[in-house]
Amino acid sequence: MSRPLMSTGLRWLWLALLVLVVDLGSKQWVMNTFMLHESVSVMPFFNFFYAHNYGAAFSFLADKGGWQRWFFSAIALVICVALLVMMYRSTAQQKMTNCAYSLIIGGAVGNLSDRLIHGVVIDFIDFYVGNWHWPTFNVADCAICIGAILVVLEGFVRPADKAAK
Repeated sequence: MSRPLMSTGLRWLWLALLVLVVDLGSKQWVMNTFMLHESVSVMPFFNFFYAHNYGAAFSFLADKGGWQRWFFSAIALVICVALLVMMYRSTAQQKMTNCAYSLIIGGAVGNLSDRLIHGVVIDFIDFYVGNWHWPTFNVADCAICIGAILVVLEGFVRPADKAAK
């Protein structure tokens, strides 16, 4: 027996699309506005710093000769497909879970687009204290991290819901 798509978690894919549009739009703005490695101070602890990331989080495997582009692209595709299946199997009422999955999908597709189109991920958000800088990141990275945090939080909330029933 099939269910209408809007009754599944796929109803929350609008959030993934929103993340994707904001992520790709902000990256395009950075590429059009800044030179590579240009830094513009926004606040005493925050810069826009245009950077290319050839690896994954924290430039993991960035210096490995190019194969990592396809490796991380494949991982992103597998994760997106798995999360889409999980969203289809869930109900639209599972808001936290579906929002988390949508954030992760939107971020993964944003970074995947960069890898496929540019061969690198465009990063530009630079937080720092004194001379210490957090690794530069982007909107997609923020969405993925927020989605992952929501997945963890949901793990703490869900057992209480089951115990109450």
